[in-house]
Amino acid sequence: MMKRTGKLRFNWRTLMMMCLAIVILPAGSAFAAVNKPFPQHTTYTSGSIQPNNVTQTSMDNTVKTKWDAWKAAYLKPAGSGKYYVKYNSAGETVSEAHGYGMLFTVLMAGYDSSAQTYYDGLYNYYKAHPSANNPYLMSWKQNSSFQNIDGQDSATDGDMDIAFSLLLADKQWGSSGTINYLQAAKNVINAIMDKEINQTQWTIRLGDWANSGAYNTATRPSDFMLNHLKAFQSATGDARWKNVTDKTYTIINSLYSGYSASTGLLPDFVIYSGGVYKPAAANFLEDANDGNYNYNSCRTPWRIATDYLITGDNRALSQLNQMNSWIQTKVGGAPGSIKDGYKLNGTVFGSYNSGAFYAPFGVSAMTSPSYQSWLNSVWSHTASSSAEGYYEDSIKLFSLIVMSGNWWTY
Repeated sequence: MMKRTGKLRFNWRTLMMMCLAIVILPAGSAFAAVNKPFPQHTTYTSGSIQPNNVTQTSMDNTVKTKWDAWKAAYLKPAGSGKYYVKYNSAGETVSEAHGYGMLFTVLMAGYDSSAQTYYDGLYNYYKAHPSANNPYLMSWKQNSSFQNIDGQDSATDGDMDIAFSLLLADKQWGSSGTINYLQAAKNVINAIMDKEINQTQWTIRLGDWANSGAYNTATRPSDFMLNHLKAFQSATGDARWKNVTDKTYTIINSLYSGYSASTGLLPDFVIYSGGVYKPAAANFLEDANDGNYNYNSCRTPWRIATDYLITGDNRALSQLNQMNSWIQTKVGGAPGSIKDGYKLNGTVFGSYNSGAFYAPFGVSAMTSPSYQSWLNSVWSHTASSSAEGYYEDSIKLFSLIVMSGNWWTY
């Protein structure tokens, strides 16, 4: 009897300790339930395609391998409880990179057991570097000592990815833990509407600083994250986001019909002049190619096509398909011949086969079965590619995630 009683006492105490551990475990820790673990194998819109020259398992494994390499190269600690994305060899970072890191970590949860730890550390870094114009927007650049440099204001693309990632984090881990992801997302979304949307034109500004002169009405096609805009409206119930979505589609088609009917290409920057949206002049903001298809707009085939794949919204489908047909013909079906820079009429001025340029064309190729062999070629070229640098490797990883069927939305 005494032995049995002792055994019962041991089991009871063990059970109590287990229950206590569950109660005191921070809900926002890396042990929170993963509701949408990688891989997700999302069913995209009817009629779209995925690579069919490799198995689903092979595609998933490619994404895992590329993620592991990306994490090792670019995801770094930034002091107690913080992580940042190493943007260049000097150890600097920008909010664009930070948004990428937050998206990757929430999407790779389930495969990567430390994903929430990384995500929360990235969130903590974001919170520690607010824009001077709104504390929910991120100051766009920091040096290797994590000090804000080049102006304490924001870049819209980074803020949009941060906000969208927070919506995904709410779906992934819930918002009852250490960080209320959903409320944090709404805070960023509302700040974007307040500071980074021109509420007269309903256009996406370049940042919270771009509120006067030509910059007030300028926009950047690589910020045309249509799936994000729809998620922002869904999460907040703010109907103004529909105005932004509709205007963004209008600008895409205006640029396509007016300036790139033969290619479907979009420029890096767009200005509003004489009642028309048109490619920016040389050196409008960054360099001589501000009005060409360069290192900003190379992301548009991925950003714009992703919304079609997820929602079936076909308002940009003609532009995407024209671009697909043009690039496939331009390079003779060889992704290795794509160069890093084209004028909107299709004239090439780039010389390097950058992953930031060829990988997104794989996402846009998913719109129709007529591009199956082209999609297969882009997948294989991207999957077998070597490391290039933060920017190229990030865009390749995003493109592989979408091509493999592993992108999902709020």
